[in-house]
Amino acid sequence: MESFTPGELEVMQVLWSSNRPLKPSEIQDQFPRPIRNAALRSVLLVLLDKGHVKRRREGRAYVYDAKTRSNRELRRMTRRLAELFCGGSTRDLIAQMVRTEKLSSDDIEQLRLIAEGGGEDDE
Repeated sequence: MESFTPGELEVMQVLWSSNRPLKPSEIQDQFPRPIRNAALRSVLLVLLDKGHVKRRREGRAYVYDAKTRSNRELRRMTRRLAELFCGGSTRDLIAQMVRTEKLSSDDIEQLRLIAEGGGEDDE
């Protein structure tokens, strides 16, 4: 599957945050910035063509749902960042993030717990 453009990612974030398939007008209402209906429908067709969304007809309208899950895309993007900036080393990527972010001692403790297998999973 092809990766996302910034605009496609914005549409996917709306779909990922919903607990049900959405009509284009519902996506437009939840979109983080103004987007014209024609532009949104164009992005949805590209996402459909790339295999990231699925659609089905409900009455006279189509509803769209994410086919690619957010956690899968996060893993893919993390691997890509590690390849681009850290010679493929996820450990080096995480170390760089820890060094550059302002982490509290609670954050560091949570990371330690995750590393030991006792932390929470988001998905």
